[in-house]
Amino acid sequence: MLIKECKGFELEKEKSNTSEDFFNRSEVTFVEDGEEKTLHVLYVRYFDEFLHEFTPYEQDPIILQPEMEVTFKEIVALVCLLKNPGLRSRKRLYINSKYDFASYFQDINYNKLPEILLTLKEKKEFELRSPLEFIKQPQ
Repeated sequence: MLIKECKGFELEKEKSNTSEDFFNRSEVTFVEDGEEKTLHVLYVRYFDEFLHEFTPYEQDPIILQPEMEVTFKEIVALVCLLKNPGLRSRKRLYINSKYDFASYFQDINYNKLPEILLTLKEKKEFELRSPLEFIKQPQ
């Protein structure tokens, strides 16, 4: 699988009677078997306030280096795809449970995650051989 892009953003109200401003959208675009696909993950923005409970990150942006700033919402769809490769066949995922949201971040190898993000920044693509490379394995 070739990962092409990770991005995330806060939704804004389009109409006064909608609740879009309570949600974030995270997207990961990838190529599999010659077909480009995008997984859209919609989740409750409130979960961002608890990122320190289920990740090693203490604040947002989660990665702040010269030439690169990565926010939490940019990695959510990527982490979901790494944790559950079966999502490759889906276009959308909606998460409204804090427990379900946190479960995607459990056992992620956060030391290796910047490898994907840095390679995407430099080369505009990352060849993912196996999602298991980014999941902590039992000892």
